[in-house]
Amino acid sequence: MSESNPPRDGSKAAERLRAAAASVDKPAPSAGAEKRAAEKRIVEKPSPATKPAPAERERIRGAVADKAASERAATAARQARLATADARKAVEPAAAQRPSNAGADARVAAAKLPGGASAPASVRASGPTARGSGRIVPGAGEPYPPLTERMVSGIDAALADTRKSKRIAPRSPRTALEPDPVEMPARRSKSVRHPFVIVGNAIISFFVLAAIAAVVGLVLGKQQFDVPGPLVADRIVNIAHGSGIREIADVLTREGVIDRPWLFVGGVLVLKARQGLKAGEYEFKAHASLRDVIDTIVEGRVVMHQFAVPEGLTSEQIVARLMHNDVLVENIKEIPPEGSLLPDTYDFTRGTPREQIIRRMQRAQQRLIKEIWTHRAPDLPLKTPEQLVILASLVEKETGRPDERSRVAAVFLNRLKQKMRLQSDPTIIYGLVGGKGTLGRPLLKTDIDQPTPYNTYQIDGLPPGPITNPGRASLEAAANPARTRELYFVADGTGGHVFSETYEQHEKNVARLRRLENGGKDHASVGAEPVSSPVPAAPTAADPSPRHRHHHHRR
Repeated sequence: MSESNPPRDGSKAAERLRAAAASVDKPAPSAGAEKRAAEKRIVEKPSPATKPAPAERERIRGAVADKAASERAATAARQARLATADARKAVEPAAAQRPSNAGADARVAAAKLPGGASAPASVRASGPTARGSGRIVPGAGEPYPPLTERMVSGIDAALADTRKSKRIAPRSPRTALEPDPVEMPARRSKSVRHPFVIVGNAIISFFVLAAIAAVVGLVLGKQQFDVPGPLVADRIVNIAHGSGIREIADVLTREGVIDRPWLFVGGVLVLKARQGLKAGEYEFKAHASLRDVIDTIVEGRVVMHQFAVPEGLTSEQIVARLMHNDVLVENIKEIPPEGSLLPDTYDFTRGTPREQIIRRMQRAQQRLIKEIWTHRAPDLPLKTPEQLVILASLVEKETGRPDERSRVAAVFLNRLKQKMRLQSDPTIIYGLVGGKGTLGRPLLKTDIDQPTPYNTYQIDGLPPGPITNPGRASLEAAANPARTRELYFVADGTGGHVFSETYEQHEKNVARLRRLENGGKDHASVGAEPVSSPVPAAPTAADPSPRHRHHHHRR
């Protein structure tokens, strides 16, 4: 099929198309040229009365350059759109009059302009046209991209550059040399920088660190809590009243019981035992662990001291013993009444006041007397508990043997019932020396004849008060005496006594005692001469002889 030349109208349309493409492909003036043109326009303008500052001039130049670039881009885009429209109008009539060519038609149909428009056959053919004739050369490649694609690509690129940045070129050489701007980091919110938030964070951090330190200290302290301590031998340590936890730790460290006072303080606080620490005198065993030390103080296992009061001491003698005890403290204001103190062994701790021991002895005696008086013998010739204590004090001074107390008490009670004088030597001594307890020499006949309120050789019945502090055994013996009729007793030379109901039996017992003593002197004598006969007693209805007495053993 022979080719025919395209119509003249098609040639004219092609020429217009090439002119439009040439105008589009024309390189745009450089940024430097645009800037120089803008500066020239600014210079040519009449300057105002007041010349602007350099920074203001720089800003104006940049604005003018940006506006000029935008106008050129818009003009190029309008020209490209007009050229594309003209090319479409010119190509459509030419394509209708062109002879059919199957291969070329297929290639022309495949080539489409952007937006769905078909490209001209003369432009989208697979081979170039012959120079001057516009004929298509089959098999030949195109020396450059189709004109329409170049136009569209240039338009799209211009539009894209316009959207991306308004600035086409730097405003000035100095601006071009400056580094690119860097975005500033975002500032923290005001709520984060608020003082309360900062303080709260600090407090939380402090507590977290404190908790960590406490856990670490607890673990380390627990490991050392049961380790044997540094104490080499048992030691008694006195913790004074009013001592705090630090004072106690210092005392224990000074005495060598512990070697880490801070661990002692921490252990007490962890165990919540601060309020349980008690003052007192403590004995710590050798190598006692820290746990043993704390338990000993908290449980109050203090060293207990004892104060023993034997039977038969007067109140004055008991007070003297209390004053000689250096473990006790404070003085005794006055000597308690005779017979009001119960002889016994009393436990106390270091630093106990002496008056406190006195009060304990008095309370114990009152409870005991009340108990014994309640269980006394029904036919007892005593009217009050005070008389019971007086009689028990005589029994206490007459004998120290437990098996004789009830018989001695029976002798005194039988004589009271028969209105006989008691004639007890300890009453003579107490009437002479009072609470001192001992005479310091043998009794003389002048002592027996000397009247005192307590001398039972000179008075009837019981003395006005106790002559000593009787113990439980003597009180019970006085309340429940032996069931006998004995009226006399004398020492047997072995620490005991021989009892008798009649005066004749009594004289035989006295003679036996004198033989045992190998002619020794009687304990009651007149001057340096021994008494050869019994001391006379007051005549009574039951005693027909005016010179009968009962002999006894003095303690």
